[in-house]
Amino acid sequence: MEVYTSDSSDTDSREQKTLDFGRMSLDLVTLEDHLASPQKALLKSSGDIETMLLNHNRLVGLPRLLLQFGNLKILDLSSNAITTLPDAVCQLPLVTLIAKNNLLTNASLPKSLLTKMANGNNGGSSSTLKELNLSGNQLTHFPEQVTELRHLKYLYLGGNKISSVSKDIWKMQSLHVLSLGGNLISEVPEAVGSLNQLQALVLCDNLIEILPTSIARLKNLKSLLLHKNRLRHLPKDIVALKNLTELSLRDNPLVVRFVQDMALKPPTLLELAGRMVKASGQRPGPYDIPRTLGEYLNSANCCVNPNCKGVFFDNRVEHIKFVDFCGKYRVPLLQYLCSSKCIEPEQPAARGTSVPAANASSGFMMRKVLLG
Repeated sequence: MEVYTSDSSDTDSREQKTLDFGRMSLDLVTLEDHLASPQKALLKSSGDIETMLLNHNRLVGLPRLLLQFGNLKILDLSSNAITTLPDAVCQLPLVTLIAKNNLLTNASLPKSLLTKMANGNNGGSSSTLKELNLSGNQLTHFPEQVTELRHLKYLYLGGNKISSVSKDIWKMQSLHVLSLGGNLISEVPEAVGSLNQLQALVLCDNLIEILPTSIARLKNLKSLLLHKNRLRHLPKDIVALKNLTELSLRDNPLVVRFVQDMALKPPTLLELAGRMVKASGQRPGPYDIPRTLGEYLNSANCCVNPNCKGVFFDNRVEHIKFVDFCGKYRVPLLQYLCSSKCIEPEQPAARGTSVPAANASSGFMMRKVLLG
């Protein structure tokens, strides 16, 4: 996966004023002792500190003294035993909050993650937070508070027990990276396709069987990690993602050669009659047939085989076809046909799951597609 860093990482580290208490085996009492003692903390003023590292300690909570650091922008709480994030955290002007590998649950998160600005516009609320890392905790569902963070660019929720993604995720229009790997997600909402700025989408190691077609609208997407899921096919419109440079598909059923589904149920008499009417080109008027039959005829779907002019209604053949992706690889896409006779024979080049093209230097070609 390409390396994506937050805005905070771009700041010159020499200019950042850091208080590093990482890997000191501190508990809450000893941490409070350090923060209260200028001699131990080697501080002139708490207002000078912009970065505080509390990672890899024995903290189960956070001290109230944290509020005295009114200019704190980066707070690293990773690899502790923290069970609750107090509301006080939301009062700090944080740009980056890293709380991965703790014991946080949905109930232990603040009800609102917005920074309360005493002098904000009309006394309202806003947020300076651009990076939030809650990976490796005990979240069981997508924290709805996160959707309030309209300026958030980097969201990491991997390694939890999340079973679904919020349908309100479309509100997070500033997201560049959305990492949800290592959860229990079985369905991805269509709303994900509205994240216009998204560059990396990590959905690996979940229970996903179908991707929404809206994925194809993520025009800025560069990295899409889908390995270790239950995917049998990809949306056919995914080939429109011309900026995609990394696609990981290993450990999915789709990397295995598909057997055509021959357990096709015979079409009903209604479907056969509907197909005959559509094939004849007749267009019954509103007084020629009952309204319900007219609606049924209008629900016809066209067979994707270009050599077939047929249609289908409820009875269709699901077929996997390997399609050139960015001119370099072949990926299995699902297509619907009106009959098994419409299945086109595979070309010899499509016998493998990935076939490198002769010209692999094109700037639009995928640099890495992991199928095996």
